[in-house]
Amino acid sequence: MIRDPLALAALLAALVADAFWLDRHVRRARLVGASLLVIVFGALVSNLGLVPAASPVYALITGPVTSLAIVWLLLAVDLGALAGAGPRMLAAFFLAVAATLVGALVASAALGGWLGDDTWRLAGVMTGTYSGGSLNFVAVGRTVHLGDNILAAAVASDNVLTALWMGATLLLPGWLARFWPVANSAQAAGDDGVQGADWRVERAGQAIAEDPFSQRFAPSLFEVSVLLGLGFGISWLAEVAAARLPGVAVVWLTTFTLLAGLFPVVRKLRGALQLGLLALQFFFAVIGIGSRFADIVRVGPAVFLFTAIVVLVHGVLLFAIARRVGLDLPTTAVASQAAVGGPSTALALATARGWAGLAAPGTLVGLLGYAAGTYAGLAAAALVRSWM
Repeated sequence: MIRDPLALAALLAALVADAFWLDRHVRRARLVGASLLVIVFGALVSNLGLVPAASPVYALITGPVTSLAIVWLLLAVDLGALAGAGPRMLAAFFLAVAATLVGALVASAALGGWLGDDTWRLAGVMTGTYSGGSLNFVAVGRTVHLGDNILAAAVASDNVLTALWMGATLLLPGWLARFWPVANSAQAAGDDGVQGADWRVERAGQAIAEDPFSQRFAPSLFEVSVLLGLGFGISWLAEVAAARLPGVAVVWLTTFTLLAGLFPVVRKLRGALQLGLLALQFFFAVIGIGSRFADIVRVGPAVFLFTAIVVLVHGVLLFAIARRVGLDLPTTAVASQAAVGGPSTALALATARGWAGLAAPGTLVGLLGYAAGTYAGLAAAALVRSWM
């Protein structure tokens, strides 16, 4: 068994590197995703008895390293560019987040007896991830102390449902068009509308749409040192604020980071997205190590059903209300994908369907989800907990 901290850290880095390599070079592995691969690898070495169940290395990763990941990923969000998304896309996205919250409430009511005290925790995690992405999944999951086995099952369920919903949003506009008022889209939302979007937004969208695990980037040592300083400094401020003021540390962490990102000098820093994704994978490796295959299989069906209910209610409610209030079908579909899958899948959907005018707005609201998802997830967890 590997107990030495340096050897254990080296093993975790190797697991992450293997997941990145497979995600880039093996098509079937790419369908699974690097994050889920890291969890599987971690669970594998743990269930084989190669690593201990507890180690100071794990505590370092789930604490400071995860906080750094959250800071760096949020620094990739440019709130100042959100005006380029347009009022219709913003309205559709906020409606999508509200539909996700309702889905979490319905799933909690339906499966509360099955999942017990984990219901409100799972409601928060799923609301967070289906309002933003993996960043919010981790932030909320760590805050509500959702168990490793359920977290691992939730990641697997999230990957499957996100892929299925991508297929659904590709097909649904064609099926629903006959029932929808004729305001078709790429023109309604405006092919020319993207012309007004900030050029940096489109570049950011393209960067995220590329495979982020294999994308080459070249920050300077100065930029890396500044990102490290910001990460440690904001994490410390969040802990101080949480100790002296109302609110949990992750809320202060999110708020302080978003405020820091408003400064142009911070937005120009390169490498925040990639550093955040790298740090996040170490968290997933530790989640895998804390998981037991038998326990994952035991809780898996309930977690998958919970996730499926959230996505299904999200879709039905969003498209029904959007039609009622006069939102066009393509904008609704892209906003839904921005909430469920994030900015990269929103951009992919707009591109695949030929909705050029929705590419930049969809990416923008997907980035907004990174900023809003943690707040929405923690609110959902508190609501379901008080209700239960």
